[in-house]
Amino acid sequence: MACARTVPFFFPPSNRVAEMSSRPVVSVYALDGQAAQTQVPLPAVFRAPIRPDLVSSVHDGMRKNRRQPYAVFSKAGHQHSAESWGTGRAVARIPRISGGGTNRSGQGAFGNMCRKGRMFAPTKVWRRWHQRINQNQRRYATASALAASALPALVMARGHRIGDVPQVPLVVDANVEKMAKTKEAQDLLKKLGAFADVEKSKESRALRTGRGKMRNRRHVQRRGPLVVYKSDEGIRRAFRNLPGVDLCPVTALNLLQLAPGGHLGRFVIWTADAFKELDNVFGTFRKKSTQKVGYSLPQPIMANADLARIINSTEVQSVVRNAKPRQHRRTQKKNPLRNLNALLKLNPYAKTFKRTETALAARNQARAQKAQEKRTATKAKQAAVKKAKGKSAAPAAAAEKK
Repeated sequence: MACARTVPFFFPPSNRVAEMSSRPVVSVYALDGQAAQTQVPLPAVFRAPIRPDLVSSVHDGMRKNRRQPYAVFSKAGHQHSAESWGTGRAVARIPRISGGGTNRSGQGAFGNMCRKGRMFAPTKVWRRWHQRINQNQRRYATASALAASALPALVMARGHRIGDVPQVPLVVDANVEKMAKTKEAQDLLKKLGAFADVEKSKESRALRTGRGKMRNRRHVQRRGPLVVYKSDEGIRRAFRNLPGVDLCPVTALNLLQLAPGGHLGRFVIWTADAFKELDNVFGTFRKKSTQKVGYSLPQPIMANADLARIINSTEVQSVVRNAKPRQHRRTQKKNPLRNLNALLKLNPYAKTFKRTETALAARNQARAQKAQEKRTATKAKQAAVKKAKGKSAAPAAAAEKK
């Protein structure tokens, strides 16, 4: 989400976005540090949305694209006469130095675990060093970094000393581009109240930690102001020797300078000509850029991203209803093994299952009862037949006895 801006909270039509600004014009300061009578309108790029996430992502890719490939020597660790002893000698199968007569013979070689062996996964120059960056995203990030440089809060949060600076963004007369002496540039920064940032950068110079001290980057130092100019008529020679000061032409603004480390809010000092040229470089909300083919400035989705200010405004609060009191309804937890409704919430099939089981039990009970009645009738019939046979056999037995 874009950072909050000091603009009205309402949502204007899209064709009026370019007219909205907290500072419509910017004063131009003369070489003596006093505000001149001339004022220049604020370029539209300073009203672009501020996207810290996009700036961080693009900066990471651009920083990778500036790396120089490095690798270890391709034969390092393999320049030995070594061969494995094979199996059967109760030693590891690592290649071993050949020969004899010295303690070096028989020692392991080549492996990354061996003394004087190669490293694990030796680095190669054909590693994928670079990363492709979408051109529109790169331009969007640059516009966001420029917009952030116009907010004093973000500039101070980044650590720049701008307490004595009369305004942000700081615009000086175009004659500064003709300066050729460092003494003149130093006096100008003192008159503008920006020299404190240079002194902060100078005092921060310290030895780098780690191996970088041996690799042509012995010291580290904080960044100071960035001077943006239109034409170099000696301005580079004047400012280049001041500690922490960077210079950049307005036609080649670099995100690595506008947001060092991926952090927004670089303190930028503009020359008047460079400041006026921004509308041609990036365009406005109504016309496209004249130097970037088919490029239009990204327009903010919201005129003001401060949602708390919008919600708490009188216009919004006057039409919303009052908040309803929350009702805490406490329900008794029911045992699904005893309560059928609670069981059906957990298992809707339980009702059908119980009906099926009940019908099956009733059918089995009916079958069992029918079979029992059948067995009872059969036993009664057998008993009657046996009794009838007994009665008919009694007279025959009596006749035989006589």
